[in-house]
Amino acid sequence: MKEDSKSSNVDQKILRIISEKRPQSVEQLLTLAKEDLKIPEHEILELILKMQSEGKITLKKQMRPAPCFSVYLKTGYAFWYWATIITAIITTIVVFLIPEDLYPWIYIRYVLGAIFVLWLPGYTFIKALFPELAPKTSEKPLDKIERIALSVGMSLALVPIVGLLLNYTPWGIRLTPIVLSLLALTIVFATAALLKEYQNMVKIKLKNRAEN
Repeated sequence: MKEDSKSSNVDQKILRIISEKRPQSVEQLLTLAKEDLKIPEHEILELILKMQSEGKITLKKQMRPAPCFSVYLKTGYAFWYWATIITAIITTIVVFLIPEDLYPWIYIRYVLGAIFVLWLPGYTFIKALFPELAPKTSEKPLDKIERIALSVGMSLALVPIVGLLLNYTPWGIRLTPIVLSLLALTIVFATAALLKEYQNMVKIKLKNRAEN
């Protein structure tokens, strides 16, 4: 009888904490109850789960808030961004450091140069137009094959346009301005795509939180 009375008293205290302090998560409830009840955390958690099973309280699923942009940059969602930027920068360095007659290192320049010209500009441009992390719509999202084909095709379209524009500048169509222009273009498109994906993630989080 004493144990039942003690358990009932603890239940009442937990209910009072919920009513007065309105914790927004189980973690907050555990912290508040631990300060008030002076009993181990695992015992409080067992009591909370027991109260839920008895229908005395209801634990709602809590959506994790969207991380701030600086934190988002460190998550796996931004991995493609850093891989793209690092590849573009390394390619630029290799192009300027490895001369055309330095074998076999010249093949590294060829491989990275092909990726730099035929892939990165179009890939980042398509990423900005059609981000992979986007709210669900009635339109079918791009699959990997479509994204690859569009990325290569767009790169083949963008590079000649860059060359055409450089032709009307004092720098002309030379190696240095072309490489730096493509580097700047890739960074701008990649950053725009990253910002768009971050904004979409925030919208998805808010929408899911509203639905729950």
